[in-house]
Amino acid sequence: MVVEPASPDGVARARSRSEKTADSRLLILDAAVACLVEDGYAGASTLAVQARAGVSRGRLLHHFPSRAELLAAAAEHLSTTQLAEVRSRAAALMHDEPTGRERVDRAIDLMWTTFQEPPFWAAMELWTAARTDPDLRTALRGEERRLRAAIAAVADEIWGPDIAGAPGYADLTELLFTSMRGVALVYAFEDRPAATDPHLSRWKRVAARMLALDSQG
Repeated sequence: MVVEPASPDGVARARSRSEKTADSRLLILDAAVACLVEDGYAGASTLAVQARAGVSRGRLLHHFPSRAELLAAAAEHLSTTQLAEVRSRAAALMHDEPTGRERVDRAIDLMWTTFQEPPFWAAMELWTAARTDPDLRTALRGEERRLRAAIAAVADEIWGPDIAGAPGYADLTELLFTSMRGVALVYAFEDRPAATDPHLSRWKRVAARMLALDSQG
């Protein structure tokens, strides 16, 4: 049997359907992120996301059959976008290729700012909700592992190969990540400038000691 090649019109229609599907999925994910950032987990219902995205109920359920799947996908979308933004900011921040303590201090400043931005608070909404929502917890577990690996890769770029290859680097970055996350939670109810947080200078001193920078010429 001879199969006729698809006509140009048929290819165009198939491409158009594929593009519309991708566009509607992106609309839904952007809407879910906006709901999380502005209204928290409680305000990120499927109905609220559907209304903000301007899509039909059927279209939303076609992409995301459950709220847990929707919010886990939103977390992935958010983290992917945020990491690309951080990578771009890091490139600008390190354009003059600083070394030693100067690079460490800049890396810590950049790392700390990410804990003051909407994506962090959206993630906190999901992690807190996952404690009592087993479906969300299951959906987020795989994404959390993927995200940690992606964060580590971007962090290595920010710190640079010399520092990332230091013996204490892995312990330091894990310590900074968990410490910054804990300190940042205070800002949910305390209004003060994050740039002058006393922990910032402490993190820099600890980093210098753990990386043995104080003993370098």
